[in-house]
Amino acid sequence: MAILDNTKQIELECIYCHTRVSFDKNISGCPKCGENILEARYDLSELVVDGWLASLKQRKAGLWRYHEVLPIYDTQNVVSLGEGGTPLIKSKALAASLGLNNLYIKDERQGPTGSFKDRQATVAISALREMGVDELVVASTGNVAIAYAAYCARAGIKLWAFFPSLAPGDKMREAAVYGAEVIKITGTYDQTKELAARFAKTKGVFLDKGIKSVAAIEAMKTMAYEIAEQLGNELEGGQRWRSPDWFLQGVSGGMGPIGVGKGFREMVDFGILDKMPSMGIIQSTGCAPMVEAFGRGQRIATPNENPQTIIATLATGNPGRAYELLYDYVEQFGGTFISATDEEAFNAIRVLARSDGMSVEPATGVTFAGLFKMVRAGIIKPDDVVVVNCSGHTMPVETQILDEQWQRSVDLSQNSKAPVLPEEGLLSALEQMESTVKRIVIVEDNQDAARLISRILQARGGYEVYTANEGGEGISIIRSVRPDLVVTDLMMPGIDGFTLIDAMKSDEMMNHIPIVVVTAKELTVKERARLSGQIDLLLQKGSFIDEEFVESLISRLD
Repeated sequence: MAILDNTKQIELECIYCHTRVSFDKNISGCPKCGENILEARYDLSELVVDGWLASLKQRKAGLWRYHEVLPIYDTQNVVSLGEGGTPLIKSKALAASLGLNNLYIKDERQGPTGSFKDRQATVAISALREMGVDELVVASTGNVAIAYAAYCARAGIKLWAFFPSLAPGDKMREAAVYGAEVIKITGTYDQTKELAARFAKTKGVFLDKGIKSVAAIEAMKTMAYEIAEQLGNELEGGQRWRSPDWFLQGVSGGMGPIGVGKGFREMVDFGILDKMPSMGIIQSTGCAPMVEAFGRGQRIATPNENPQTIIATLATGNPGRAYELLYDYVEQFGGTFISATDEEAFNAIRVLARSDGMSVEPATGVTFAGLFKMVRAGIIKPDDVVVVNCSGHTMPVETQILDEQWQRSVDLSQNSKAPVLPEEGLLSALEQMESTVKRIVIVEDNQDAARLISRILQARGGYEVYTANEGGEGISIIRSVRPDLVVTDLMMPGIDGFTLIDAMKSDEMMNHIPIVVVTAKELTVKERARLSGQIDLLLQKGSFIDEEFVESLISRLD
């Protein structure tokens, strides 16, 4: 049912000088100081929060269920493709490998065009439709243009989409499929934005600039509302909403986390939440002006004039005022800025796909690579509630993610003759295979972690992997199968890892077997002394998400 709210008041407030102006299509920045980031402000004095929360339970899932706090007067003008309401998925195997108890993935891949930019598109295009805009110019590295193209097609708005040449061709083609006029610019993303602005001015076409920042912030804040509601259902039994301890996102311009932060701040102001989450801001190492400025303790970032990353969606060299807002947020509520290389991002994509079955875009790979680093550095603690924005689905980056041997071919055509193996040759081959099999015993009470280690090892070769969930069972299996390697945790119910190691070293049948300890426990000096000379390798949980972990184990078998 369409809702027309004539009493609703929407203004835009300059984040720098706090000048307020009316919300309309002619706004491209603050008329007083020129600031280009404006935030929507609402008169919510008539909104009774308890009644509003109760009414939400009766509404269908989706972004527009929060329409009272979105910049539109008449819901008849909403242009929707079913965006929002994406699941919050609790990680199992990956979380176990990292030693995290509460790792959640906000799966924005499930939006209509496969990215979290669908949120921005529905808010922007709905607002522009309400304002009577019928032609639009946008500059994008991919996801924004695709989302805008889909929603513009639905709204009957003509779209001119400007892309830098570094943007993947498949992204440009997808925007074109929706009917957008695609213009490819040989230059950086910042140069592309400048040319798009000149084009819009020359042709007298509306430029998605001021509205873009408003729509981005207002749309992304709905992710915060959803997360708080979903965590409340998950951790509080639906009795109240809950904020995470950490929200992580890979960024380019930074509007996404600014919007999420605004959403949490609104909920704290409403009295719905009692705290703000810390923010983990991750950038590609090849274009990390925010990370570099934060490392120098500077509130203003120096632009990167020559981005050195192949992840085009993160190649914004000049974050401008967005960084200042994020810097202030981290200073006030906690968090950090960290970078990850393209290689680390692509490795993270493989890890997430093979552990939790989620295939993600490179920008999300950067986010997870940053998560891995934050866990290893002890910034994120085992019991922290962590939410990662899974911003989009895998793009065609197979040449970076997979090596050349990612598939095996079998030719069963009539022209190929299958080799005939003599029986004794087959037996000989089987005997040879049996002699090369390596046996590994994994002793780990977390079944997800044990399953992940087992799967990683079996994928790398013909290893026989046996698992036990506590030390007593582990000792029995070790005596039975006589493995070539034992991988054990330390903290387990019943017989723990320390006792298991002592038992192995005091038994002539087992004292020669290499031992690798994988633990999330911070070892004391006394505990390290106890393990000294008893084990072959000590790895903190989180390490075996890397290729180096596999190589470390395999080297113990050679």
